[in-house]
Amino acid sequence: MVDTIVRLMAEVVSASGVKLDEPMSKHTSFHVGGKADLLVEPNTVPQLIAVIRILQQTGLPYTLLGNGSNVLVGDKGIRGVVVQITSRMAEYKSEENTIEAAAGIHLAKLANVAFQNELSGLEFASGIPGSLGGAIYMNAGAYGGEMKNVIEEVIYLDEAGKVHRIPGSDCAFGYRTSRFAGSGDVILGCKLRLTEGKKEDIKALMDDYNGRRTAKQPLHQPSAGSTFKRPEGYFAGKLIEDAGLRGFRIGGAAVSEKHCGFVVNEDHATAADVCAVIRHVQETVEEKFGVRLETEVKFVGEF
Repeated sequence: MVDTIVRLMAEVVSASGVKLDEPMSKHTSFHVGGKADLLVEPNTVPQLIAVIRILQQTGLPYTLLGNGSNVLVGDKGIRGVVVQITSRMAEYKSEENTIEAAAGIHLAKLANVAFQNELSGLEFASGIPGSLGGAIYMNAGAYGGEMKNVIEEVIYLDEAGKVHRIPGSDCAFGYRTSRFAGSGDVILGCKLRLTEGKKEDIKALMDDYNGRRTAKQPLHQPSAGSTFKRPEGYFAGKLIEDAGLRGFRIGGAAVSEKHCGFVVNEDHATAADVCAVIRHVQETVEEKFGVRLETEVKFVGEF
């Protein structure tokens, strides 16, 4: 069965996009994680659709990943097939005030496309290290901007293998969530509606946001971005700092010295190390302040 699936996948995406027993530490921003039984990386939207339809027809379990920037993969890896939608799948077209793009395009590249076309509204995303598909899935946001504010339509493949286009207003966007979270649907791309702007103003705003991000966040260390969601009425990083956990470490994982809202891979951390730090932070903050921190990072695979 494995040989058959590998052959089918290689026929669709080419042999270079199919990897057996692939370490997921190579495919996540945390640089942590065991092996995937089989990793498939489509190059185009039609290839992605073909891959998913094959998996749906065979009934094989599969896991969808974007750029791997908001996930922690377990040390025991991921069983079945991982379909990773990466920058290989980054087609886009710009027309008037809209940009239609495939799910694999990086947000930074998409923000630059908007800038080059003198379109404003995506500046907030210029430093977010994820893919468009992942950003839609979790309604990514920063500095007061969110994906829901610029998405006109989302294109997705349902569990029956049918392609749909729906308006952004039907996507149930919320704080770090959408209708796609846990749905089984596969986001293929979206159409963004932006506003006309001046290049110098767009660039100035992007530079400002990226400057603030560089100054405050531990971008030099592997992580999955903000580890915890913002609890209502509080800031996660401030609660963690006030709990005396700046720099707290277990194994190779630690609370960032630069920004306490980040758990970082400081020295060859395992997923178990990261989980242990997260649990300790949650328990300590709840004990001291009565606030239970929820994780923003997604846990994938076997721990």
